[in-house]
Parts: sequence; structure tokens; C-alpha cells
Amino acid sequence: MEKIAMKQSNNGPQTQNRLNVTKFLPQTQIDLDKNNEKSPKPAVTEIICITTFPPRECGIATFSKDLQKVVNEKFGKSFAFKIYALEVGNSKFHYTPPIKGILNTTSALDFLQAAYHINSDPNVEMILVQHEFGLFQHSEHLFYEFLEHLDKPILITFHTVLPRPSLLLKEKVSTLASLSKGILVMTHTSAQILRKEYHIPSEKITVIAHGTHLVTYESKKDLKEKYQLKGKKVLSTFGLLGPGKSIETTLDALPEIIKIVPNVIFLIIGRTHPTLVKENGEDYRLFLQSKIASLGLQNHIRFIDAFVPLETLLEYLQLTDIYLFTSKDPHQAVSGTFAYALSCGCPIISTPIPHALEVLKNEAGIIVDFQNAKLLQEAVIKLLQNKEIRLKMSLNGLHTSSASSWENAAIAHAHIFQKIIGDKLQLHYTKPPFNLNHIKRMTTPIGIIQFSKINHPNIETGYTLDDNARALVALCQHYKLTRDPLDLKYIKIYSNFIYSCFRHDGTFLNYVNKDYQFTEENDKVNLEDACGRAMWALGYFLSMAYVLPEHFETHKEKAKFIFEHSLKSLENVHSPRAMAFIIKGLYFYNFLEERECVNHTITIYADRLVAMYNHEHKENWLWFESYLTYGNSVLPQSLLMAYVMTLNSTYRKVAKESFDFLLSKIFKEDMIGVISNQKWQTRNDVFDATFKGGEQPIDVAYSILALRLFHKVFPFEGYEKLMETAFAWFLGKNPLQQTIYNPCTGGCYDGLELHNVNLNQGAESTLSYLLARMAFEDFDR
Repeated sequence: MEKIAMKQSNNGPQTQNRLNVTKFLPQTQIDLDKNNEKSPKPAVTEIICITTFPPRECGIATFSKDLQKVVNEKFGKSFAFKIYALEVGNSKFHYTPPIKGILNTTSALDFLQAAYHINSDPNVEMILVQHEFGLFQHSEHLFYEFLEHLDKPILITFHTVLPRPSLLLKEKVSTLASLSKGILVMTHTSAQILRKEYHIPSEKITVIAHGTHLVTYESKKDLKEKYQLKGKKVLSTFGLLGPGKSIETTLDALPEIIKIVPNVIFLIIGRTHPTLVKENGEDYRLFLQSKIASLGLQNHIRFIDAFVPLETLLEYLQLTDIYLFTSKDPHQAVSGTFAYALSCGCPIISTPIPHALEVLKNEAGIIVDFQNAKLLQEAVIKLLQNKEIRLKMSLNGLHTSSASSWENAAIAHAHIFQKIIGDKLQLHYTKPPFNLNHIKRMTTPIGIIQFSKINHPNIETGYTLDDNARALVALCQHYKLTRDPLDLKYIKIYSNFIYSCFRHDGTFLNYVNKDYQFTEENDKVNLEDACGRAMWALGYFLSMAYVLPEHFETHKEKAKFIFEHSLKSLENVHSPRAMAFIIKGLYFYNFLEERECVNHTITIYADRLVAMYNHEHKENWLWFESYLTYGNSVLPQSLLMAYVMTLNSTYRKVAKESFDFLLSKIFKEDMIGVISNQKWQTRNDVFDATFKGGEQPIDVAYSILALRLFHKVFPFEGYEKLMETAFAWFLGKNPLQQTIYNPCTGGCYDGLELHNVNLNQGAESTLSYLLARMAFEDFDR
């Protein structure tokens, strides 16, 4: 043991070289061979995770399966995350999907063979160990020797960190720490214990919260009906059953709860822990059933004696009114069951384990003493009698858990892997497949609703022309790419909305309430930008109308009439963005079959933008206005479109100068950071790249759309790489290292705030994401 503890590894993290920079463009990959010669397929970096794994039933197995799935989905093009499954004794499991290997912890030969195969595999760059002392209790010496023999860097996740350690426990943890390059824990309390009581250096410890599942939040009422719980107030708990869960505390509290709230039912979800069954059979479950009978609770308890599928479990949690966590182990550092309940919006009543104390600080739940049925009873009655408090706790819990979603846990793990492995590992975010579910959910027969509460459409906010114009462009592009006939319904809805907003004077109104009436806001707000967006949408619709079925002919004629009529009425707009959107509309309209030449009209607006640029630009300020605000990229993009149409070299020059100036402000250190809506950038300000929050998806999307066009016109200037960098903002390459896109719902969060993500998934954000995502596809095929 002493020998192992004193060993010093020479496999430290490699020093990361600074990225080469040309102008503001980070060089992140090796250039392709100029002669396009065939070369061997590059080896894929592998990271081996040593852990229990399903179908073995335990919390760490479930944790590892979730982690593997999301890491491979998010970074599958960067590295492969593979499993060495831990088994014990005569246990044999059939693993689906296939795994890298099996390590039987009672076999010295298995340890030696695993070490040999890992060391001799040139693709393996790192080993991650999911550690719980119980997993190696019969073979600790073999486990330590195995780690000592590995010549690849080791990262260890401690699932339990006990305070006040004995000398022997402290020695064991110190040994593991000395053999590893880093230690992961899931709570700040655990990190503090490791520092203060085990004397592990702070720089070796990283906190990554237990992952939580992103959920498509369904109606609680509908789910209760689905599971025959209509009219019930549902309490629940779940996990592998055993005495440590102290279910009896809830049973003792229930009689008094039922007197006040008679329609309560308590769901006990999960089968008995397999190790407990092996040693004591179903003694604990039988004890609970006997207690239920003696208290007369048979009509208020439902056992769900199964290792329930994840989808079913998440539905049970969503229909739960209060989740109860009554563990009697004060040293239980973290609970996956607790984390899952939080992510499903459950108000929580919990005993004071470290995990609960940390995440419930923002009033997402109530803490009660261990095995105190009286306090539990009072807390349950208080919450069941106050719907507003439950709702507040639910929303607080959702905001707390969002940062710890499995997608964000994957990002945090990947950055640690990169830190340990060094330059050999370059992280590339995998683009998700198209998902229009949230857009369709947000759309009524009238149009797309403006805002949502989390992922539930908020009809109270009504509709806007802005959003329906963007929606028309997005669905037309999606149909052009996929020929999905289901898109046609939505193209009709959005185009009809635009027609309804058209006025006889050739302008458009923007704001429509939930009752389909134009609001007073139309009289108070300058509508030029909204009119410009309508022209962009109509122009794009007309440009691709040739791929639509014949029954769209009437829509095509309407769009052509409105576009041409409005064009005359909008000649005197003053907003630079309105002019830019009109140019975009004209650019696409020019593709209409039997088109008239629109270059003269484009020139009118393009000349105005050039005049604005000439008036405002100085040596260090190459822009159209004296400030940078929102939607900036659309200005140089529209001028470049004007150049493509007219071949006027002035448009090309101003477009490139202004766009490169903008990019120099929003790309820093291989990351995009668009202008914050918390503070616009003015010409006289000293530019401050410090993250201020207030970054919105629409600005990132507009930047990507502009980069796509600039790459086509200037293919050797690096714009394509910047497109990739910008899109990674949606997937977690941003100052908070959190995903902005929700792959579960297909929605996009409304923005990146200073300390958190705005979880509402409005129309503007979601459509912006979809437009950005489709920018990487070939529209012309």
C-alpha cells in the first residue's frame, strides 16, 4: 500500500499550446492535403470508463449508461467513450450495446488482462473510473495494483466521500488520489471534505453535478389519467428499495396527512436492491407491507415493483405533486433519484444529505430531519394546501437542474478529458438532427405563438409578424431540404398570417393578441423592421415556390402581389435593418421564374446602406451606425447579396470591411460572443470582451447565415470555420459551457444570461436555431 501511495506518475496533462491566430480566426484543425491524396483513416481517440453497467442494477450503472449515451451523442466525432463493465463472482450479464471489455473484480487474471489490453491499445488515451468502495470490497489490493500498472492517465469519480475518515480510509483515498490525474465529485460539500479532511490539493478536484434528464414537460392531468391516478394528490419516491431509504418514515406520517388531504396516494417506485434480495430476500418490502396494513393505508399506497424504463419513470415523476426523499444516511453525498425528480419539476421534501442542502438552497424544496415523521407530515400538508408554493418550487428546481442536465455534464466531462489528454483531443460538437417538434407545438391554426413558459406555449403573449415571417423561411427551407409533406400545413399557416398582417397602404402590422386582434402596440412601435422581415419571408417563399405542389399556386400569386405592392410603399424606410431585410427579399425574389430585373430596386437600398457606412465609419470603426446593437450581421450580408446581384464592387468592399470589423468584435479565443443586449457597443466605448450575459440566439443565427454567404463568395478567408465555431455556441461552446439547444423538445432557450440560461423556449429563439442548423446543409441539391 505504501509503495503504491508513494508512486509518482509521469503522465501529467500535456501543456496546451496556444492556438495559431490569423487575424481573429483560430486555427483548430490541420489543413486538408492540397493534393487530396488518400490517407489512412485517422485513429479515433478512446476513453475507457471502468464502471458497473446495465443490465446490472445499481445507481452507478445507470449513471454510466446515461453519461456514455450523451457524451457519444455530443462528442462522438471527437472521441469514443467505451465501457469496461465491472462484474463480481459468477455474475454474467448480456450488454447491449456491446462494450469494450469485462472486468470481474474477484479475478486477479481479469485485472491483469484489462491492464494489458488498455496499455497496449494505442487508441486509448485515458481511463475514467466510477468509484464506490463497495464495488471493490473483496479485491481492493487487486484494484490498486491494477491502477498502478496502467500507463495511461487516470481520472476517478468518487460517488461517495465520507467525512471524518479513519486513518485507513484516509490512506485509501490518498492512494487513489496519488494514482490519478484528477478527481471528480458531484457536490461542493464533497470537494470541501476532500480538501480539508483528506488533504487532496484543490487543483486536482473538479465538481460536476450529477446529470439530470431533459424532459418534454407533459400535462400533469393527462399523465395522471394515463396511470389511473385521476383526482389524486401524488407523493412518490423511487430507487432500489432498502432500509436506508427509510420509507417507513413516510408511512408513519401518512395517517395525519390523509385526515387533511384524503385523496393522497404514495407511489413507491422500484424493486428491492438485488444485493439485499440475495442476502435477505424481500424482508424489507414485507416489513413495509405489514406496516401499511397495520396503519390501514392500503388504499393510499401503490408499489411499482420494477426497474422501470427511463421514459416511464420520468412520466411518473412529472405527475408527482411532491417527491419525498427520506434517506437516513447523513453521509450520502449525492442521489441520482433526487436529481431526476428535480429535473422533472417535482417540489421536493428531503432529508439533509449534502446534495439536497446544496440544490434546494433556492427554495426548490423543504429540508426535514432524518426519520422525523412529524416534520415530514407538516411539510407535506403545507405544500399540498398551497399550489402557488408548489409551482414556485417546481420552477426553481427546473432552473437549478438545467445547469446539470446530462448535456451539460457531458460538456464538463469533455473539458476535463481535454485538459488531461492535451492537444491530442480536439473537441468537435456533433450537430443534432432536425427536430421540429417544438415549432409545431408552438403553432396554432393562426400562426406560431410568440413566447413559451419553459416548453409550454404561452398563448397569452399572442403572435407577431416577425416570428411568423421567420417561421415561413424556416419551414420553406426545411421542405426544400427534406420534401417532408407535413411541412406544407405549416407553410400555409405562416404565409396566411403574413397575408393577414398586410395593409392596403402596402405596410404590415406586427402584433396580434390571443384573440386574433391587432393590438395597440402596433401604434406605438416602429414597424419598419417587421415589414422588412415580411419582405424577406415572401421573397424566400417565392424563390422556392417551384418545389411546392400545384395547390400552392394561389398562395404564390398572393405572395407575388403583396411583395410587389409593398415594395413601392417601403421605398422610404429609414431603418438599416429594414433595408437589409428588403434586400434579402429582393435577392431571393430574383430567382422567381419569369422574374423582372430587380437590380435597380436593390441598388436604391444598397446605396443608402453604403451612404450610412461612409458617414459613420472611422479608422477604428468600420460600421453603418455609431453603435453595435442587435441583428448586426444582416447588414453586411445584405450588401454582399446586393454585390452578387449587381457586381457593384463598392458593395463587395463595404460588405467585407464591415463584416470583418464585426467579426473582430464578436469572436474571441475560439468562441463567439455576440453583442449583449445588456449593453450595446458604442463607437466611443473602449471595447470590453468580458462576458456580460444577454447573448441571444437570433444574433448568433444571423451571424451564421451571413458567414455562409461570405464563405461562398470568399471561400479561402476562413468563414466556414467561424460558422462551425458560432454554431457550437448553441451546443455548449459559450461562457457558461451550457447547451442553449434542447434536443429533447427541439426548442432553443431564450438566451444566455450572466449566471444561467433562460429556460423559456420562445418562437424567435427556436426558429433562429433551426435556421442556423440548416445553414450547414446544401439547399441547392
